[in-house]
Amino acid sequence: MKTSHQSQDVAPRPETLRLFYAIFVPRNLRPLLEEAQRKLKGYRNWKPTPPEQLHLTLMFLGEVATERLDEVTKAGEAVARQVAPFTLRIGGTGYFPPDGTPRVWFVKAEGAGLEPLAVRLRAALPDLDDAKPFKAHITLARRKGPAPRVGPVVLDQAFEVRKISLVRSELSPKGSLYHVLREFELKGREA
Repeated sequence: MKTSHQSQDVAPRPETLRLFYAIFVPRNLRPLLEEAQRKLKGYRNWKPTPPEQLHLTLMFLGEVATERLDEVTKAGEAVARQVAPFTLRIGGTGYFPPDGTPRVWFVKAEGAGLEPLAVRLRAALPDLDDAKPFKAHITLARRKGPAPRVGPVVLDQAFEVRKISLVRSELSPKGSLYHVLREFELKGREA
């Protein structure tokens, strides 16, 4: 029985949000990464990252109380004002862990602004820092069972990073769904 204060049309607001800051791969480079992912064809236990979700995680925040969303948003804005746009280079592929049975297949990334972004975000929200070392990469696929390593791929591409995103990750049986909550333009000055 439905009481007067309940509604079937309004979903309850979650108490926490699973959040991270990210740099998304631009549309024009997604086909190149999809081509690399085709090396996994026939390996059913590798689950490729959907093209629209290809990104570099700057800081994983984990489950954050909804009342802290404003604080997290302001931190992203403040950090973006301090860091200038920069060029991000993507190179060859690798695995986590590097030896033994792989869990993640990724492409390496580097750029002058990556470390400053990651360090400043962690400093702005120290209680949400998971303390794992920052390893700049874009996940191409995750292993969901026994699966072999595929040969290396060298992409050697670059793109200009002009914004970062605050993203909500919603876990589902079909995989994670990403919702960009805010985008922050990089506005720092060149050194």
